[in-house]
Amino acid sequence: MGVLNVTPDSFSDGGDYLDLAAAVAHGFELAAEGADLVDVGGESTRPGAGRVHLDAELERVVPVIEQLSRAGIPVSVDTTRHEVAQASVAAGAVLVNDVSGGLADPQMLAVVADLDCAYLAMHWRGHSADMQSRAVYRDVVAEVIEELSERVDAAVAAGISRDRLVVDPGLGFAKTVDHNWELLRGLDRFDALGLPVLVGTSRKRFLGELLADGNGDLRPPKGRDDATVA
Repeated sequence: MGVLNVTPDSFSDGGDYLDLAAAVAHGFELAAEGADLVDVGGESTRPGAGRVHLDAELERVVPVIEQLSRAGIPVSVDTTRHEVAQASVAAGAVLVNDVSGGLADPQMLAVVADLDCAYLAMHWRGHSADMQSRAVYRDVVAEVIEELSERVDAAVAAGISRDRLVVDPGLGFAKTVDHNWELLRGLDRFDALGLPVLVGTSRKRFLGELLADGNGDLRPPKGRDDATVA
């Protein structure tokens, strides 16, 4: 999955692709570099980020999705709003990547059930502004699996068939650095869910800490790609 942030404030590339032409060009680059799916997001989910107005999110993502999908590039939309999911699938998106797993919008699961698309449910404990205050676990792997299982059950109950579902442990979302590493070490335990697992590590802070220099200064986000791939 190639990440395309159409935002002014994403931690890794905020502002680089807010312009439509730049966003579409980067989408083509990601596809040419081997991305099976280009994930278009119009609202930053970095820790501490505020919410974006619905109209602004729609204006950012829909034109990009239309142009990329028209060119035959498989596209997903990163959103927690059912209105954006509907408009994006109508524009050509084949997967809704919901970082809240349906918790942020009570209409999301029912809407996706009626759409012809896949659905990715991430582990989530709250919006970006305060999510890190909820990074408290006894056994992070077991608890994330349990909470994801609840979201899978909710999705199926809403009418989304299991063959349309993907799960994501949500590295960096209500997780400390140690939690992220524990989840990576315990990825095989997620097989118990019986679903494909997507792991979003791209340029995240815990990789910057891993690559910190001798003074303890974090590697900048754009210098974390090798660690992301590894």
